[in-house]
Amino acid sequence: QVQPVESGGGLVQAGGSLRLSCAASGRTFSRYTMGWFRQAPGKEREFVATINWTRGRTYYADSVKGRFTISRDNAKNTVYLQMNSLKPEDTAVYYCAAAQKSAIALYESEYDYWGQGTQVTVSS
Repeated sequence: QVQPVESGGGLVQAGGSLRLSCAASGRTFSRYTMGWFRQAPGKEREFVATINWTRGRTYYADSVKGRFTISRDNAKNTVYLQMNSLKPEDTAVYYCAAAQKSAIALYESEYDYWGQGTQVTVSS
């Protein structure tokens, strides 16, 4: 079992950067595919990025491709989301999730464990 806990959210101006961290408890963290999702006010939660555990394969939503980078450090049981060139439309609660599978995962239904979320606010 894995329990993700997000940190690193905050307020930043448009064009700025933030790095989110997700620390996950559990000795088998390295065998989970990890993902980031976000939910803006009044909108449904949406996929942002995912990284699998076997070869570190990544996949991004088109809206963040080229600006966000997902990475993981299995020794630290932590996954990161580096967010650059932030836009006001990136404002949302960002959630970290873990999936018991080896392939990348793009859909909420594929994930087994979720964090509580961290707020990211981008001002214009």
